[in-house]
Amino acid sequence: MALRVPTRDAIEAAAERIADAVEPTPLVRLEAEHPGADLYLKLETEHPIGSFKLRGALNALRSTDDPKRLEGVWTASAGNMAQGLAWAARQAALRATVVMPESAPRVKREGAGRLGARVVEVSWEEWWRILEERRYSGLEGLFVHPVSEPSVIEGNGTIGLELAAALDRIDAVLVPFGGGGLISGVAAALTPDRPELRCLACEVATAAPLATALAAGEPRPVDRRASFVDGIGGRIVLGEMWPLVRQLVSGTRVVSLEAVAAAMRLLWERHELVVEGAGAVSVAAALRDPTLEGTVVCIVSGGNVDSAVHEAVLRGDLP
Repeated sequence: MALRVPTRDAIEAAAERIADAVEPTPLVRLEAEHPGADLYLKLETEHPIGSFKLRGALNALRSTDDPKRLEGVWTASAGNMAQGLAWAARQAALRATVVMPESAPRVKREGAGRLGARVVEVSWEEWWRILEERRYSGLEGLFVHPVSEPSVIEGNGTIGLELAAALDRIDAVLVPFGGGGLISGVAAALTPDRPELRCLACEVATAAPLATALAAGEPRPVDRRASFVDGIGGRIVLGEMWPLVRQLVSGTRVVSLEAVAAAMRLLWERHELVVEGAGAVSVAAALRDPTLEGTVVCIVSGGNVDSAVHEAVLRGDLP
């Protein structure tokens, strides 16, 4: 499936489509010193499901008249898109099924179920195969890909519209990189009017497929190590996403698990924010990059973390 860069018109249409359910999320200054940059947090944790994924899920369901949706909608998700699609499907009175890896955090599994979705658990390897092949035996209805669905990417791009409206100048945006759907939407919304703006993809060292792909000039498999940073970190950049992210992403920042944990602690201690590892990776990257200058926005993508994991991080114990 060939993906095109979302147009501003398509992203603006998505914003209108979901406006009744998605309020602009807060933009606040990060209470931390940086040698050259003013750091801001875009708090996507403040959605009803605690994640930016609500934007794309809602736009996907509201922008289609595919009759297959009447048979039900489904997705494969490590957790946040599962909740986003479950929430959107409940609003539309549609049946939702979510296929999740067995290692998904309890808070995300239970959240999807509480919102009315049927949860199917599979191995992480089987879950990844579904992302690549877009099918799962026994499930019918409309499949909404959590990353490479144009309507999902357009919904994600509404974050960029909100940033443009809030800040006259933005020099860089740091975005957690899972599959590329978030950074692609944000970059597509911001860079047409601000070509000098840098959109930096943030990964964790235990699984950094984009940094590997950019260094090699093509997607290549990486050794992935499971960790408490569960919302990002695939084994390779999806083939259909590679042309898009190569065009839109200015570079990568790869951080350690220790740096992510430190960012989670800082966000709790200075802002009283509960943030999952994937959501904190942008903050970890910003705090460890002395080359950043000017106005820099860190997208805090989600806050769905098991309480035991969060407590361990606050104690200084890596889960």
